[in-house]
Formats: sequence, C-alpha cells, structure tokens
Amino acid sequence: MTQNPTALHDLSLTELASQLRNRQVSAVEAAQHFLARTKAHPTLGAYVALNEDATLAQAQAADARIAAGTAGPLAGVPIAHKDIFVTKEFPSTAGSKMLAGYQSPFDATVVSKLAEAGAVTLGKLNCDEFAMGSANENSAIAPLGFDAPAPVRNPWDTSRIPGGSSGGSAVAVAARLAPAATGTDTGGSIRQPASFCGITGIKPTYGRASRYGMIAFASSLDQAGPMARSAEDCALLLSAMCGPDPDRDSTSLDVPAENFSAKLNDSIEGLRIGVPAEFFGEGLAPDVRAAVDGALKEYEKLGAKLVPITLPRTELSIPVYYIIAPAEASSNLSRFDGVKFGHRAKDYTDLVDMYKKTRAEGFGDEVKRRIMIGAYVLSHGYYDAYYLQAQKIRRMIADDFQNAFKECDVIAGPVAPTVAWKLGEHGSDPLADYLADIFTLPASLAGLPGMSVPAGFGEGGMPVGLQLIGNYFKEAQLLNTAHRLQQATDFHLRQPGGL
Repeated sequence: MTQNPTALHDLSLTELASQLRNRQVSAVEAAQHFLARTKAHPTLGAYVALNEDATLAQAQAADARIAAGTAGPLAGVPIAHKDIFVTKEFPSTAGSKMLAGYQSPFDATVVSKLAEAGAVTLGKLNCDEFAMGSANENSAIAPLGFDAPAPVRNPWDTSRIPGGSSGGSAVAVAARLAPAATGTDTGGSIRQPASFCGITGIKPTYGRASRYGMIAFASSLDQAGPMARSAEDCALLLSAMCGPDPDRDSTSLDVPAENFSAKLNDSIEGLRIGVPAEFFGEGLAPDVRAAVDGALKEYEKLGAKLVPITLPRTELSIPVYYIIAPAEASSNLSRFDGVKFGHRAKDYTDLVDMYKKTRAEGFGDEVKRRIMIGAYVLSHGYYDAYYLQAQKIRRMIADDFQNAFKECDVIAGPVAPTVAWKLGEHGSDPLADYLADIFTLPASLAGLPGMSVPAGFGEGGMPVGLQLIGNYFKEAQLLNTAHRLQQATDFHLRQPGGL
C-alpha cells in the first residue's frame, strides 16, 4: 500500500471509502488503526466491547472483495454500533445489567445492511440503559478499560456529558475513534448528542430504517440513523441503512432505498426555511441562540429565505412524550423477567419472587422510573385520562408540522436549549434532563426526519448544533440543506484538542 500522508482518523468517511476503493490503504490497515486508537483513549468510556478477531476477519473479506472488483460503497470502512443493536459477534447489552453478557444469534437489520455495503464492525458503543437518558450517565455496563460502569465523557471537555442516549456513538466519532457510528433516536438521542459533541447526525422518517434487532424502548418512536462528521458522510451511510423490511419489522415502510448523496450539491436558492417562534423563547441560552442565528444568516447568504412559523404545541411535547414513551417501555421491557435470557436473581422462593428480584436487580433507577410511569398511565382508570389524551395531542403536534410545511420547505432551530452540562449537574433531578429534550421531541412524536448540524460554539467552547427538520421522506432535501451549510462553514471539521 502507498503511504497515506493524512492520518486515517483525520479522513472523513467519504475520503476513507475512496482511498479503500482505490487501494491506497487496506481495510485491514484501517481496522487496525482504529482499534489501536480506541485502546489508546479508554478514558472517554465510548466503547463497551471489541472483538478484534471478528473485526480483522471482516476487514480481510472486504479487501478480497475490493481486489475482486465486487466491493460495495462502504467496502472496508470501519463503523461502530450503538449497543442497542444486536450483533452476532459482539455482546449486546443495551447498557443494562439485565443483558450483561448476552450474545445474539443474529444481527440487527441495520447492522446487516451496512455489512452488505461492505462496512467493517469495530465494536459496540456505550449508551444509556435501554436508550433511556439525555446524558449517557445511565449505563450499567463497564466501558473498555473500566472495572465498573462509568459515564461517557465529552471529548471537548471531559468534565461534561456527551448527551444521550447515543453518547458513546457521538464521542467515538468526535474523538476520531471511528469514522462513523450508528445511533438510535426515540426523542432526540441522535440529534442531541451530535449537537453536544460537534458532529452530524440524522434521524430518518419513522419506518425508513428497520427496527428489527434494535432492542426496543418505545416502538412507535424508536428509529435508527447514522452519526458521522458531515452530511456527506451521513448520506452515504443512510443510503445503505434504509429500505423496507416487512417480513421482520411490521413498522417498516414499503419505501425503496434511495441514493441520498445524489442531490447533495443542488442549489438551495429560494429554499424556504421555517423558523418557529416557540424554539427561540425563554429558556434558550444566549450562546446557543447566537450560534443558531449565525447559521441562519449563512443560509440567507446562500439564497435561502427565512420564514417565521409557529408550532403552537411545542411545550406539550414533553408531557406527551413522557406518557407515551414510558407506556411503550413498560410493555416492551416486560419480556426481561429472568426466564429465557438475561439476568436472573440467584436467590428466590417462587416464580413471582424471581420476577420481582430479577427486575429489581437488573434494571437501573431511570428504567424502573419509566416502567412505573408507563404501567400507571396504562392502568385501568388512567388509560383514558393520560395515554389516550397524549395520543390525541400527538396527532395535533403532527398536524402543526403539516400546517407549517405549507409555508416552508425545511424547519430550523436549536437542537437543545444549552450546550452540554457538567457530569452529575442534574444529579437526582430527572426532570432537568427531560426538559432538555423540548426541541427534539416534537419531530419524534410526528415521525419526521430531523438532523443536527454543527453550527458553532458556545459557553466553554462547547459545540452547538443546528436542528433541521423536514417533511416525511425529505431526507435528501435535509442532507442537501446541511451539506450546503457545511460547504460554507468549517464547524464540522473542527475537532477536540489533545486527541
């Protein structure tokens, strides 16, 4: 192989894929480089599992396909997966003691689709337990290099949270421990950590990417998506991840996969960007607003038109989400009872006692909190008062977006009200974490595609993300809108110091 003048971890995914195709670097060399880099930076807590033999075997197979001229678009590109996706060759724990040591007999559809495109799996990434959290402080699994569970740390400032639940994924990409990673977004868990860590992440339209093999949190909200440095990289990944999977996922949409890279360089002259008044009110930190305003001005320079819009039920998204998501979680997590798989209590007197002790030992505080809330709102006498009402308002929130899209093509605003906060700052106040999701929840409840694009830096030099929300199946337009901003700015190219 010819000598590569740029360190492999400094190449974008698109650049690395090109070098692999042109045989300037081998897939084995790339895999070894990122494995060594991962082991050199364990203090961030991003990875929870490696399997070097499996990774190198996949890389060797990728090199063989490249040599034979049968390689896919991602041939040899190393990718790490959030530990919410099941994988045959790596443990799958969902960040929970309940699944400690669990080895799946199959790969999640998203994992297998990326593998079919040629991607090589580097390892599994830390996440909040069962994807429940906004800070990645809720993992019950010890990261690589740790003897006990530990929070993931933001590489821009290791005293701060990376965001959650896909915090390990965001940190791996931001710290150049992987060119890209998979994430899942239930209420903002791709967009918020992408914003806090200064990378790009996109949640596609609900049902675009199969949920088969994604350990369920809230089935009507969970959606897989890619996290990488740029919109260009995310387009390449999303093209491989999406596509119908009706035989294995009943919520999978019968919409064919498309090439999301095809229209990246289209002009955005005349694009109508909706700016919701509700996203710029009290509670939005001045430093975040300044960065978002700066990004919107860049769009005006590129020929886009800013249109004031309203999403009147934005504030209701928090109570609606925290009724619907826990309700679905309480149902989904009932399968973890110690009978067939996962943790089982050692000492118990009968079956009911085993259930109680297993679930008490296996689930963390946040998971228990959401199970209890969910069971309550679904219980007799409260279903109509809470769950049914929440579903009605959810429909109204979706209608608000459709009314807004009559006046604009894309909606833009902040991802979160503040930059990443300090580890432990929210302490035992889960409501503080919940309130941080106010700008990401509406799009999730409506099932719309949304993404976070680096837009600048705020207090303490911490990254700020611009949120872009599109109408159903408008991922290509979103990615084009993001790419044009990234051609005009360099925020997505900046990286944390000391790495």
